[in-house]
Amino acid sequence: MHSVDKHIEIIDWGRTEYKEAFSMQRERVKLRSSELCKDALIFTEHDPIYTIGLRKNAKQHLIWSEHECTRKGINVINSNRGGDITYHGPGQIIGYPIVSIQARRDLHGYLYVLEEVVIRTLAAFGIESDRRKGKTGIWIEGQRKICAVGVAVSKWICYHGFALNVSPDITHYDGIVPCGITDGSVTSMVIELKHHIDIKKVKLRLAVEFDQVFEDYIIKNE
Repeated sequence: MHSVDKHIEIIDWGRTEYKEAFSMQRERVKLRSSELCKDALIFTEHDPIYTIGLRKNAKQHLIWSEHECTRKGINVINSNRGGDITYHGPGQIIGYPIVSIQARRDLHGYLYVLEEVVIRTLAAFGIESDRRKGKTGIWIEGQRKICAVGVAVSKWICYHGFALNVSPDITHYDGIVPCGITDGSVTSMVIELKHHIDIKKVKLRLAVEFDQVFEDYIIKNE
């Protein structure tokens, strides 16, 4: 995929193993910190995995035993992103923006940017979604979570990002309490729309929306 315009580079890693992608993220963060590359939005799909965030007691929300996870082909790993436990797998778009927010130094504002990008993208496909007070991510009717959000920051270079469910195996969420939420469920674009979605088209829309929303976010403080 090519850059939407001069501001954001759009990169697609294809399908990756989580540890490999994490290592690639960290390398990109170093390059961005040294101003050896531009801000970028990186797309990938991960092999099935449960990632445990930094939130206290997040590991307690793993329901399946290690044996059961292995039997189903799902790895389990600790992550340095914020948030609880979540699932990544094929059919889910992982967005890793590796961007400098030095001009704003406002992590909450940046999280709002990520949420806004997903909300606008879903709207373009006919899905109405929103934030949920006191909870992270993007929700439909305040009950069904369609996108998880969790970021890390190093010297005001952000990494990690969002995981948008297009058509993942939803049964894999049965092995965890997703994001520690006990009063909601998990959904996907395919479930909501009841028809096939071209994941490439969703990536293209995410790229367009991210370029616009992130640029507005940075420009406001220049």
